[in-house]
Amino acid sequence: MPDLSVVIPVYNEEKNLEPLWSELREVLDGAGLDFEIVFVDDGSGDRSAEIIRGMREASPRIRLVRLKENAGETAATDAGLKAARGRWVVTMDADLQNDPRDIPRLLAQLDRWDAATGWRTRRAGGDSWLRRLSSRVANTIRNAISDETIQDSGCTFRAFRRECLRDLVLYRGFHRFIPTLLRMRGYRVVEIPVNHRPRRFGRSKYGVMNRAFVAFADLLVVRWMKKRLLRYEIAENLGGDLVRG
Repeated sequence: MPDLSVVIPVYNEEKNLEPLWSELREVLDGAGLDFEIVFVDDGSGDRSAEIIRGMREASPRIRLVRLKENAGETAATDAGLKAARGRWVVTMDADLQNDPRDIPRLLAQLDRWDAATGWRTRRAGGDSWLRRLSSRVANTIRNAISDETIQDSGCTFRAFRRECLRDLVLYRGFHRFIPTLLRMRGYRVVEIPVNHRPRRFGRSKYGVMNRAFVAFADLLVVRWMKKRLLRYEIAENLGGDLVRG
């Protein structure tokens, strides 16, 4: 079992994969970690899977999980989390906007917390003003409706203790709400600032309008789940022990 599994959903990111692997190897080798990189190809139409296979031939640390067809980021994340073998798990994007140098900082939080999620405090170099504004508005609405305090729900750069992912059930679009789902189950989640870089190759899979309405519907579902969550403590369990003879 490795120390760390890095789970990376991939959808048409062929130009980003080799530079990302180079950065990851430099950072994680420097940290002295035994690690694996789990690339989850989400039905890409480019050479992403082929490139990952080539990297695997050069390094056994690389793994490829390939979905039969495009199923969305939540499905790819779920497949990667189920395949991960490390005692710590990091999720990140394949587009080079997440900075691998932040991984040791996220992992350092797991001494006191069950999960650490990134907060992109400076996004000027990575996103347009419209994307930054819409993200700020979305986070405000999200926290008001879900009674949460997450500053950046759109950041999927996160680190987890393996045990807190056990039995985690995700639905389409729910990769955004993993910190909330963990808190609902009693796990401790901290948010820390992370670097955010401009996209060098390819284009974003998300626009302002193509996710706003769906994300809002998902938010209402999460609100319902929180309101209907069972909350009780056992005061006494007399006779619960198995008696033999």
